[in-house]
Amino acid sequence: MSTTEAPPILTLNNVEVIYDQVALALKGASLEIPQGGMVALLGANGAGKSTLLKSISGLLQAERGEVTRGEIKFMGQTIDRQAPQVRVRLGIAQVLEGRRVFEHLTPDENLVAASAVRGGRADMNRLRDLVYSYFPRLAQRRSAESGYLSGGEQQMLAIGRAIMTQPKLLMLDEPSLGLAPFLVAEIFDIVRRINKEEGLSVLLVEQNAIAALEVVSHGYLIENGRIVMHDSAEAMKKNPDIQEFYLGGAEGRNFNDIKHYRRRKRWLS
Repeated sequence: MSTTEAPPILTLNNVEVIYDQVALALKGASLEIPQGGMVALLGANGAGKSTLLKSISGLLQAERGEVTRGEIKFMGQTIDRQAPQVRVRLGIAQVLEGRRVFEHLTPDENLVAASAVRGGRADMNRLRDLVYSYFPRLAQRRSAESGYLSGGEQQMLAIGRAIMTQPKLLMLDEPSLGLAPFLVAEIFDIVRRINKEEGLSVLLVEQNAIAALEVVSHGYLIENGRIVMHDSAEAMKKNPDIQEFYLGGAEGRNFNDIKHYRRRKRWLS
């Protein structure tokens, strides 16, 4: 029996992104998501996390951004120049920051609308039942207008809508934003269950490093458009620079400032 590992489902190799043909937002970013893996991309606000996601999903063009260097491969296929709808059909789903759902529609109607991207009625019913099995709160509110759902329920619905497109890679952009810690823990736990039980690869983009590193196997840290660290989740949780940057004392300073300060402090001691 072969022991060869499956190739990664997604690879970014030295990707550069420019907005308005002037502003360099990603600077040679490289990243891998294993088949069936769950990986975090961490970084402060404005570090380049959302830009990296949009380079994968194809949503840069709407914001006058473009990939000007490097390569993005999904399941072995180069997708740099593919339209967003083509990438969705290939199996890439992005849950945008801000829990964007159709507020005037019910959760049921939101899920049905999302299913129109791929598959027929049988697929729609199966996937809707799957979403409700993972998010029983939504099943209880399936006939309410989505605008009246809580923030946590709207986030669950946004993830459910992505699942209705039958993705192979699920990308979540700041899903913890504005949610109470107990809701973040509940949603992250459900996403981890979906990852394990359905074999769905997940890229979790977060500022909330502590919560994210509890559910992923590996993490990347992005700072000013550059990937500055990649390691296992356990190693990142124990890294003193990560701890200081995310657990206090880092206001107004970036990760590299802290890293260089620590190196100097160790050298002087």
